[in-house]
Amino acid sequence: MEKLTRQYLKEVVSRHGVSVLIISDRDSKFTSHFWKSLNKALGTQLDMSTAYHPQTDSQSERTIETLEDMLRACVIDFGKGWDRHLPLVKFSYNNSYHTSIKAAPFEALYGRKCRSPICWAEVGDAQLTGPEVVHETTEKIIQIKKRIQAA
Repeated sequence: MEKLTRQYLKEVVSRHGVSVLIISDRDSKFTSHFWKSLNKALGTQLDMSTAYHPQTDSQSERTIETLEDMLRACVIDFGKGWDRHLPLVKFSYNNSYHTSIKAAPFEALYGRKCRSPICWAEVGDAQLTGPEVVHETTEKIIQIKKRIQAA
């Protein structure tokens, strides 16, 4: 239970704060006494549901398909070290225009474009100088953006 509590605090509370209401429709691992007592201790109302909820919209399906394509491309492009580049994939995805929301997810969430200390723009827009890691990161971002557009 202690391990699950730490994981929940690390992955959920640290990013989103303590929820006011959670509706859980997961298996017994999540509907256990632990889940109930943890949320009670956090002051969160927890409504338990065991009903199966099928996919309700095609947008979620499309997003999952795009993310799968991006991950597959990352593994193909970056080989054994693909997992080191996941933060760049996340950065690229969150800062790429999505027609469904007519903005990049970052911009939709925060109401402004993402500020970055280096120019991660289109190919050829800027001449980068500095540490090799900056140049390498920029190249990876450009490569990932191309894969996002293809996906």
